[in-house]
Amino acid sequence: MPAPALDLLDQLARSVAAVGEVISKIQPEQWTAPTPCTSWTVRQVVVHLIGMNRVFTAMLADQPPSRPERDVPDDELDQAYRESATALQAAFSQPGVLDRTYRSPLGAATGTQRLQIRLYDLLAHGWDIAHATGQPAHLPQDAADQALAFARAQLTDDARPGRFAPEQMIPPQAPAPDRLAAFLGRPPNWTP
Repeated sequence: MPAPALDLLDQLARSVAAVGEVISKIQPEQWTAPTPCTSWTVRQVVVHLIGMNRVFTAMLADQPPSRPERDVPDDELDQAYRESATALQAAFSQPGVLDRTYRSPLGAATGTQRLQIRLYDLLAHGWDIAHATGQPAHLPQDAADQALAFARAQLTDDARPGRFAPEQMIPPQAPAPDRLAAFLGRPPNWTP
């Protein structure tokens, strides 16, 4: 059963804050570090998060997405993430947004479904950054549980190639963010 809209908006708020906390603690020498997201550095994952926040914000406003800002200096990425996250939360909080249907190259989905897609991507990449930088991943357990249930229902084996590695084995009692990351193809015991 899908989470009620207010629960999802609360999960989004707590998730963007938790990922923002991880991003704020990235050390200057860690921007070029590898991540569990194959072939992406910490910097590339953060730029992806900023870009996807902006893409979803634009989609919800029926506007074309802004051009990616790959030239943001490392020491400004934390602020760029926070600004994009604030805009994203404001966009999802607009009246009627969660009930509307939005079209994209990947198909049609409601605002509620788009929010859940954003949540699993956000949480998985927050996990990536935390592991790549040696930080604890204090991501919301309930949000990760909900994101995992949604991802399991939506991601078929046919949808994985080019987007996600095969699901990794992990104990069922592992924390929800670890189970979500493993489902999305991250090795649970990944280290740099």
